[in-house]
Amino acid sequence: MLNLVIVESPAKAKTIEKYLGKGFQVLASYGHVRDLIPKEGAVDTEHDFKMKYSLVERNQRHVQAITKAMKKAGTLYLATDPDREGEAISWHVSELLKEKKLLKDKPVYRVVFHEITKKSIQAAIKEPRELSMDMVDAQQARRALDYLVGFNLSPLLWKKIRRGLSAGRVQSPALRLIVERELDIEAFKTREYWSINSKVSASEQAFKAKLTHFDGDKLSQFSVTDAQRAKEIKDGIEAVAVGQLLVKKLQKKQRKRHPAAPFTTSTLQQEASRKLGFTTKKTMQIAQQLYEGVSIAGESTGLITYMRTDSVNLAQEAVDDIRQLIEQRYGKENVPSKQNVYKTKSKNAQEAHEAIRPSSVGQIPEDIRGSLSNDQYKLYLLIWKRAVASQMAHAVIDMVSADLNCGPGHTFRATGSTVNKPGFMSVYLEGKDDSNDDDDNKENLLPPMKEGELIDLLEVLPNQHFTEPPPRYGEASLVKALEEFGIGRPSTYASIISTLQNREYVEIEKKRFYPTDVGRIVNKFLTQHFTNYVDYDFTAKLEDDLDAVSRGEMQWLPLMKKFWQPFKSLIDDKEVSVQRSDVTQEAMDEKCPECGKQLSIRLGRNGRFIGCTDYPECSYTRNLNEDAAAAEPEVVEGRSCPKCESNLIIRSGRYGKFIGCSSYPDCKHMEPLEKPKDTEVVCPDCKKGTILERKSRKGKIFYSCSNYPKCKYALWNEPLNEACPNCSWPILTVKTTKRRGTEKVCPQQECSYITPCEEIAKPTT
Repeated sequence: MLNLVIVESPAKAKTIEKYLGKGFQVLASYGHVRDLIPKEGAVDTEHDFKMKYSLVERNQRHVQAITKAMKKAGTLYLATDPDREGEAISWHVSELLKEKKLLKDKPVYRVVFHEITKKSIQAAIKEPRELSMDMVDAQQARRALDYLVGFNLSPLLWKKIRRGLSAGRVQSPALRLIVERELDIEAFKTREYWSINSKVSASEQAFKAKLTHFDGDKLSQFSVTDAQRAKEIKDGIEAVAVGQLLVKKLQKKQRKRHPAAPFTTSTLQQEASRKLGFTTKKTMQIAQQLYEGVSIAGESTGLITYMRTDSVNLAQEAVDDIRQLIEQRYGKENVPSKQNVYKTKSKNAQEAHEAIRPSSVGQIPEDIRGSLSNDQYKLYLLIWKRAVASQMAHAVIDMVSADLNCGPGHTFRATGSTVNKPGFMSVYLEGKDDSNDDDDNKENLLPPMKEGELIDLLEVLPNQHFTEPPPRYGEASLVKALEEFGIGRPSTYASIISTLQNREYVEIEKKRFYPTDVGRIVNKFLTQHFTNYVDYDFTAKLEDDLDAVSRGEMQWLPLMKKFWQPFKSLIDDKEVSVQRSDVTQEAMDEKCPECGKQLSIRLGRNGRFIGCTDYPECSYTRNLNEDAAAAEPEVVEGRSCPKCESNLIIRSGRYGKFIGCSSYPDCKHMEPLEKPKDTEVVCPDCKKGTILERKSRKGKIFYSCSNYPKCKYALWNEPLNEACPNCSWPILTVKTTKRRGTEKVCPQQECSYITPCEEIAKPTT
């Protein structure tokens, strides 16, 4: 009788079927087969939060294939991914088949494996279990909570701010992190401070030492805060030292540095961001490929274990293999007497998964590089090195410090370190967030010295410094913060970050997150009116409760009821008590220069701006960061309005500066600040005007007829004064893409003329 095995991904289905052999058919569900209906009432809050599901449309044909195969099968093995989502997918598949009455008197087993290897898969089939309804309940509770928050809070945002916005149970606290960091940066006041260093020499080797005590007082960061005091200290030391310092005290000690644990989902995302520049989403996509298998010597091979895990443990078999490899490649001295064991930092580590490691440590990255894409190789190398290093001997660092004195109570300290035994450091070093220095990465050697010895003082060097605000979050530091606060799960971090970007709540510049104006307004609304639901502790507690449900320590229905009642009451209250103007406008202590009414900071389609509260009667606006003095209109000299002959002035609008009539709103004449560039190509439509190069409101270049609005002919690509050899249209255009390079293209949609051309040089300005 046929055994039907269901996995999530088609990429691993063929490999698993080959490993299982005859009598087994492996089909893919292609992810979730059912989801909540996408409309109100999908979660029935009046009847124990009963959930209404429908087939995922894109996966209907895959469900049909599973149904057809199940009619012939005698046994069903549910082998979806070994996490809550995988458990829920298995449950949904079995429920669909039950509805079709295809499981009557047929055994249904749940099998779990953490690596796509023949041994692991065959072992899993031999040791099946039942579906874990605790894990299914936890996933359903999470899905229901996310649905209820989204379907109730998002429409409120539409009414009180603008349409298209969304709020989420997890995304909103994540947004709060980014906005609060930005507010901290804006509120930060820079302070000046000075450090006093010396350049000294011993045994003909120059090195630096830092002043730690002056006149017997220990120096702190802000002991010296101006140049005058720094100079006084410099002059005082030079006068007493007379070119020499006394080696008062030497200390030598050894420090052990231990390797980092093998990767969890979170630490992999962080390190891939730091070391490889990968986004969280990209990291998980490539890790999925490595897990499901790549073609090596014509055979699909899974290279890493399952990549969604909080565990830092390794299977004993894997540890033994790694220790053997270390001895072979790096020497017996780098194998510790006992294996290294790590404790998870995650309060509720997800299930009994292993850490992320190579499926077989014998798959040396360099040996299989030709079978991997560049990104796959980089990530696999990172995972391989981290796993190997985690089981290597600690590094031994020789530390040396020297106290150098001159006069009463003046002390400089010099420190240095050398790597005595590199241990694991010969293979892998963990990266750091927002750090310019990695002291353990740099050897700072001090020359040989003896206590009581006089050494040469070459120079006293006062250095000016300024305190810096906290750094903005990058992907690595944001993931770290989310984990520390207990917001979401590592498997959801990528989707959290994507959602914040897709909703235009944040922007990324130089790999750092900046909140947009819309993001600020949304966060302000949520923190003021839904304080509890964006509170870090509340969000973390809810995650803990969901974890407790998955372990069978808590029931999901009481959890849902406890959340829903106060949340719904608050939604209903804010629906009535909060006005849109309360959210989108912020009063200013400044009068409108045109009508004398009060100004306010307002939210428009393109962000926040300053505008008159008497709008639309008064249309005065200016940029948010533009002061009132700078906002006084500048008269355009030597020109008058072509419609009414009033003065022309330079005005500021939501899309930047432009020339407008001073008699507005009686006269509404407007024109761009910069005169459009004439391409001197005759308009092929009206044949009277020429095509001008213009800028859209958002700064994008386009081309249109000079006779606008009479002629509305426009193009996105630069026109050429050449007729199309195919259809004889009077002009061609120049189009450049990354994939195809620069080409001449006919602008007529019905004409397919394309030919390569050299990139046209742009005149420099």
